[in-house]
Amino acid sequence: MSRLYIAEKPSVAKAIAEVLGVTQKRHGFYECGNDIVAWCVGHLLELAAPDCYTPDDVPLRDGKKIWRVEDLPIIPNEWILQPKEDKKELLEQLGALMGKATEIVHCGDIDREGQSLVDEVLEWHGNTLPVLRYLSSGLDAPSVRHGLESLIDNSTKKAFGDASIGRQRADWLIGMNLSRAFTLRAERAGSRALLTVGRVQTPVLSLVVNRDREIENFKPIPYHTLKANLQHEDATFVAKWKAKDDQAGLDSEGRLTDTAIADALVEAMKGHTASVIEAKSTTKKIAHPQAYSLSALTILVSQKFGYTAVDVLDICQSLYEKHKLTTYPRSDCGFLPTSQFDDAPAILASLKAVNPELTKLIDGADPKIKSKTWDDSKVSAHHGIIPTQEVLNKSALTEKERNVYELIVRTYIAQFYPVHEFLSTSIELDIAGESFSSSGRVITKPGWKEVFIEADEDSDEDKDDTNQQLPALKKGDSLRCESVTRRDAKTKAPSRFTDGTLIGAMVNIHKYVEGADNKKMLREGDGLGTEATRAAIIAELIRREYLKIDGKNLVSTTLGRSVVDALPEMVKSPVLTALFERMLKNVENGAMPLADFVAQQETFVRTQVEKANVGSVKIAGAKTAAPISDIYKCGICNHGLIRRPTSKRGHFWWGCSHYPNCLQMYADINGRPNYAKPIKPKEPETQPLK
Repeated sequence: MSRLYIAEKPSVAKAIAEVLGVTQKRHGFYECGNDIVAWCVGHLLELAAPDCYTPDDVPLRDGKKIWRVEDLPIIPNEWILQPKEDKKELLEQLGALMGKATEIVHCGDIDREGQSLVDEVLEWHGNTLPVLRYLSSGLDAPSVRHGLESLIDNSTKKAFGDASIGRQRADWLIGMNLSRAFTLRAERAGSRALLTVGRVQTPVLSLVVNRDREIENFKPIPYHTLKANLQHEDATFVAKWKAKDDQAGLDSEGRLTDTAIADALVEAMKGHTASVIEAKSTTKKIAHPQAYSLSALTILVSQKFGYTAVDVLDICQSLYEKHKLTTYPRSDCGFLPTSQFDDAPAILASLKAVNPELTKLIDGADPKIKSKTWDDSKVSAHHGIIPTQEVLNKSALTEKERNVYELIVRTYIAQFYPVHEFLSTSIELDIAGESFSSSGRVITKPGWKEVFIEADEDSDEDKDDTNQQLPALKKGDSLRCESVTRRDAKTKAPSRFTDGTLIGAMVNIHKYVEGADNKKMLREGDGLGTEATRAAIIAELIRREYLKIDGKNLVSTTLGRSVVDALPEMVKSPVLTALFERMLKNVENGAMPLADFVAQQETFVRTQVEKANVGSVKIAGAKTAAPISDIYKCGICNHGLIRRPTSKRGHFWWGCSHYPNCLQMYADINGRPNYAKPIKPKEPETQPLK
């Protein structure tokens, strides 16, 4: 028997080959005894361009068919896959290697794309050999060995691959058709702009545009808070005033906005003592932090170090693929499978070798402690990002890689410390008939928080008055009120998005929509985009000049805002994308056939294209194209005419907007077409472009 292992990328193939035992390295594959380990380099095939589905008689421009309203929507009857131009040789080589094998092992990454990109190569070559599936989230030798010992039938993952195919086809339908439809709509109003529309990209752009406008239209509201400085024996602490239900001077949000009333309250409480109405202490526990999903790690790293989403993805990919120090990075899950719990002693030992400065913390870890992070029922296709057993000198890492690696390492070590425990104390007080409250905490068992030295890694609740030390008090106790002070404040506008906070918004998109039903549906979903695509989506919006970087912030451009304004609500709604992802989940688990999913996307696209084909829209920030006249029509086909400049300054001519289907032209006379003097049509290739 001879096995052909097909990996998604060279680094995975190399890791597998090293465990199997390399006998010979060839161009494009490894020989391991009778077995061969080869690789793809991402997708070797791609969906054919729209030109493959439009009529053959469509006129060409720069070697491609021109965009025409009458060709939309473009809905393939049969989907065509084509080899990528730079991957043809590799695709042919894999076909030749398949001819020498008796069994194939599919070693794509353990996600939808990883499943489909190898499956499509097998289908392209008409494979009839049995196929096994390799699943491993690490490139270190123990993880690879475990994956090779746990092969399953590849057919069990077919629905997983179907979800990827569905995503590709739906993105093609939406992107190709709506981008063309709305670009042509803008062109009819004289705007020369490519309006790229994407099922995830467009709602994300809309998020930023809406936030920027909210900030620009924000009007701060001044208000007041009252705080009492209290003393009991040798202890001092602060309490906050709580307004009564019928308190005068409050706005609709319950803020005290009347300065005179605030000053009167302060004056009325001068010289009064404070009486304890209620005092209680409760023992509380905080469970261990989960391992990181890519989004959770991106949000933290962006906040802590200011790295972009693309930076974080590249760093995590390098730690996984190049250094083999961490597991698969594009994870959407923070939980860990119980099957890996027994690896803890070996991983901790490796971490001590790689991170000698953490020896004391690692020695304090108890690998017998099993946190709630280990939960098979909550592990998705991937598990949280954790360290591997690979031992490497950290000097090989860049500063950015070391920073991210240490976060992953500390969070893993924290799993083997006790839970964090503290005493939460709350006190209700009365001062001259007014209510005040104070809260604080006393740490009784640091537990896993010992692992996190940096204070800013603690939760936000540790950063305000809730962290103050409170004296032991009981109901009826009296305290001296040192002072009651009025503090002036203003409501603040929301912050502009950064890479990290925008990723967070994409994950928690339910917070940004209206309606309880929509919020519930989105809360139960996976947000906008996937772990693998979110960083790339932000980068693409910047590349298209829809967003720009301003320091750490992401800000919408005039062009980006116009694009959002030009699109119907349904196209830019995150609710639509949530429904899309929910259907893909159903495809993935076999509850919805692929054909049914694609059919629903076709219906949606037809509806939106029909709407876009009506009227026109001006795009601010776009280059200006000559507008199509609503007054002057072509004498041949009745389409609107376009007034164009000649090479001689101040001179113009008129051409049919239906070029190259209609080549009619007219001379210009005082800003109007001279119908009495039509110009002899030029050949299409020499006609000026719109």
